[in-house]
Amino acid sequence: MRARRIRLVIALGVGAAAAAVVWARLRPYGVPWDLTAVCILAVAGTIASTALHLAEVLSATTHRCTAPGCSFRIRTTGVDAAERRRWQEAAAAHPDHRLPRSA
Repeated sequence: MRARRIRLVIALGVGAAAAAVVWARLRPYGVPWDLTAVCILAVAGTIASTALHLAEVLSATTHRCTAPGCSFRIRTTGVDAAERRRWQEAAAAHPDHRLPRSA
């Protein structure tokens, strides 16, 4: 739980920094405040959301089915060793073996 809060604060900080850069670049052009606010909020939200998503993906553990050709997987975050082992066993023993989609 604490690690998730730290990731959230970092993502918000990165989003705020990007918004400050956009604001600094728009200020000399005399862009109206309402348009500037919309741009800043859009950039801050997008960057913060992307940073948080990347942090979640990088901190997750993925368990895949061990059957040849099966694309089933389970992604977990913030679980202890015993629960991680249970999810690993569930991924290996699931009844619905899925073949990868062809491109």
